[in-house]
Amino acid sequence: MSARNPGIDLDLEWVSKVKVNTQAVLKRAQQIQGRKVGKKQWQAAWLLKAVTCIDLTTLAGDDTPSNVHRLCLKATQPVRHDLLKSMDMHDKGITTAAVCVYPSRVADAVKSLKAANSSLPVASVATGFPAGQTPLRTRLEEVRMAVEDGATEIDIVINRTMAITGQWAGSDFIKTSTGKESVNATYPVAIVMVRAIRDYYLRTGHKVGFKPAGGIRTAQESLVWLALMKEELGNEWLSPHLFRLGASSLLADIERQIYHFVTGRYAAYHELPMA
Repeated sequence: MSARNPGIDLDLEWVSKVKVNTQAVLKRAQQIQGRKVGKKQWQAAWLLKAVTCIDLTTLAGDDTPSNVHRLCLKATQPVRHDLLKSMDMHDKGITTAAVCVYPSRVADAVKSLKAANSSLPVASVATGFPAGQTPLRTRLEEVRMAVEDGATEIDIVINRTMAITGQWAGSDFIKTSTGKESVNATYPVAIVMVRAIRDYYLRTGHKVGFKPAGGIRTAQESLVWLALMKEELGNEWLSPHLFRLGASSLLADIERQIYHFVTGRYAAYHELPMA
């Protein structure tokens, strides 16, 4: 991800002056979703771009070393080799941006990636995911343990009580949600967030990353998210150091669409390895 945010002096007056024109935001969200997507090779190229921005994730209560191992192998080879070769993309080093697991599974992920001779980052949710309501000492210890086990990125859950009461903090990345809520990544909320990123950059010169997470399941949705980032923040935010898609099932649909592009038909479920 991006270089650590050095922060600036907290200016609550700046924060208090922020106003959101809800109707304008909703209209903009409709515009983004209504964009026509390029077809054939153009769409396939954008889908491969989306793959490189995915934090391939498993955050289940029944995660085991074996399913984390499968996740890691899929992250290192997210699209079938023969499909990439047909597109002349087999030697371009296409992987997902990272794998994301619970702290207790970090060591498993690091071991699997090392065995696969991959330097893919391991991200870990920590600090009392998904509620963020555990004591600070416990949350900090969870971060330390994840880092000691080899995590290079920490997906921190803020204690939302602090935000609600105006106790703000800086961040290298901001995320729509944990992905465990009833409502997660939505385009109107994302527009407000990325425009805050833009305002912060214009004021400080520091680029903050953005990660939508939760409910992003289709290739078409990934294209909408890429279009939003390109139009609102520019091409620099179309790379994994400033943009991530938090998803567990998205990759399967993207690979399915790429299969269709290459072969002219949709794959049966047994023809594509599971993520």
